[in-house]
Amino acid sequence: AVVGAGLGGSAVAYFLQQHFGPQVQLDVYEPAGVGGRLATVTVNKQQYESRGASIHALSLHMQDFVKILGLKHRREVAGKSAIFSGEHFVLEETDWYLLNLFRLWWHYGISFLRLQMWVEEVMEKFMRIYKYQAHGYAFSSLEELLRSLGGDAFVNMTQRSVAESLLEVGVTQRFVDDVIAAVLRSSYGQSVLVPAFAGAMSLAGAQGSTWAVEGGNKLVCSGLLKLTKANVIPARVTGISLHSSEGRALYQVHYEGSEGQGSAFYDMVVVTTPLHPSRSNFTFENFEPPIADFPGAFQPSVTSVVHGYLNSSYFGFPDPKLFPFASILTTDTPDLFFNAMDNICPVNISSAFRRKQPQEAAVWRVLSQQPLDKQQLKTLFRSYYSVQVTEWQTYPRYDATKSLPPIVLHENLFYLSGVEWVASSMEMIAVAAKNVALLAYNRWHQDLEKIDQKDLMHKVKTEL
Repeated sequence: AVVGAGLGGSAVAYFLQQHFGPQVQLDVYEPAGVGGRLATVTVNKQQYESRGASIHALSLHMQDFVKILGLKHRREVAGKSAIFSGEHFVLEETDWYLLNLFRLWWHYGISFLRLQMWVEEVMEKFMRIYKYQAHGYAFSSLEELLRSLGGDAFVNMTQRSVAESLLEVGVTQRFVDDVIAAVLRSSYGQSVLVPAFAGAMSLAGAQGSTWAVEGGNKLVCSGLLKLTKANVIPARVTGISLHSSEGRALYQVHYEGSEGQGSAFYDMVVVTTPLHPSRSNFTFENFEPPIADFPGAFQPSVTSVVHGYLNSSYFGFPDPKLFPFASILTTDTPDLFFNAMDNICPVNISSAFRRKQPQEAAVWRVLSQQPLDKQQLKTLFRSYYSVQVTEWQTYPRYDATKSLPPIVLHENLFYLSGVEWVASSMEMIAVAAKNVALLAYNRWHQDLEKIDQKDLMHKVKTEL
């Protein structure tokens, strides 16, 4: 059984079938619809991503999924971004790459180079995971996984803030306050106090080239489930109880759907929905020792998709024709009521598509912590036709706990979503899904040589 049909659930179903073979029977429980947070909203008969909008170029599992499913990369529509302080723009992107570099250097000295070197070093080590997974190696805890990639330094990066780590490598406080804060507010809706590892992943996405799936990123989820011929059950799982049969653990999954309550027995269960008390009222029965509640809280975040005319004068451009930016990030200023906003393109982009001119009515996605009130909408827009609001508990509140959740809850009962406490992105979830599938397979076949091995870089080299 797989609990949840977001990216984690659909990817783990696909990887489990890859490793165990086509004869494995997969039931996927999902009450709300396939895709989870990879959701779209419709404006004027066109669909737009409401969250999970961009994928980093180095996301190798996501690249693979797109290839296997015959999906396409969405055509990119260029647009400039800027960072707004509530009173003025502290940094503006231009069409000229060299001018952008000069401006960064002029404002912040070599801070941006130091940042780049720091992010690249983290990413280079992180990329080892693909080699390990290609050779069938798995990890039974998030700490073991991190240690295999970057030693204790990577584990420590989940315990200390990104601001602290960057100041240590010579990035200036001003650069942290202006640029790093803006990126983290737009990605996680949180401050520079998020842990260094989560911060590095978010900053890698902001620096590198990104892409999205033509037709919507959620097509990856529905595509993978179709490919694996998984049986999707439209029901909410309420609990799991442990039984045993011939000395082997057997898990009874209890659920409720439109037809009422039911239950079914499984050899193996993967939970891909968050198991925090604030997010689910999930019960575990007959487990000894009992499965404890997980500490930590989730960050409320609100996406407002607004079809309307931007109030460019609020940003210091009385003539809307002259407003040059497609996306606006914000610094951590008390009076600012939104984290970021961008002029978004539909999920299907034809070759004739062009971005709306700044004086025309366009579709904007505004990210904020609280729902926007009428006055705030009036501040950002001269007038608007429609506002669609989605409230999420998207990301872990990274300052709320220092401990990472377990992956193995019981013999063949696994927890995938805990990876988000390390960092939250589509690729992190895909990496965790592959790890859980390999771990489940290696444990089932008692292949302990493939779990939590030390000095893997050396092992993989000798295997080659």
